Amino acid sequence: MQGGERKVDEDYMSMMVQMYSDMVLRLALTYLRNISDAQDICQDVFLKIYKYRKEFADSEHEKAWIIRVTINGCKDELRRPWRKRNTPLHETSLPIQDVKNKEVVSHVLNLPEKYRVIIYLFYFESYSTYEIAKLLNRRENTVRTQLKRARELLKHEIKGGIEDE
Repeated sequence: MQGGERKVDEDYMSMMVQMYSDMVLRLALTYLRNISDAQDICQDVFLKIYKYRKEFADSEHEKAWIIRVTINGCKDELRRPWRKRNTPLHETSLPIQDVKNKEVVSHVLNLPEKYRVIIYLFYFESYSTYEIAKLLNRRENTVRTQLKRARELLKHEIKGGIEDE
């Protein structure tokens, strides 16, 4: 590899990390609910980006590919046999300063996986239900139903927490 080519690779990877690292980490955390496992997935995703360096039609195609690679990595991690034998030693500490936002995110992380991911993609990444259905290989009506149920669960949890005080 020549010096100029290496500089291009470093610039490209730096740009990719800057653009997508927060999104990849949040999505992995949504699936795995463990910051260290989410960081491992994040690192794996960027290694794949570096290794496979695909050409994309546009930035949305690129983002969708990165989300798909992240989801697949998380699913692979969740299938590992050792995960079934081990339980987390402590709650995930969320790096969020605002107490109210931290509480809402904590409720989202307590949702079942199928709801957590849809809430994340819909509200944090601003994907439509159609786009989420394509990313997750589900029917759009299924995504809409799961989004509705997730909202109902969150509303119940958050409202219940407020009434208990």
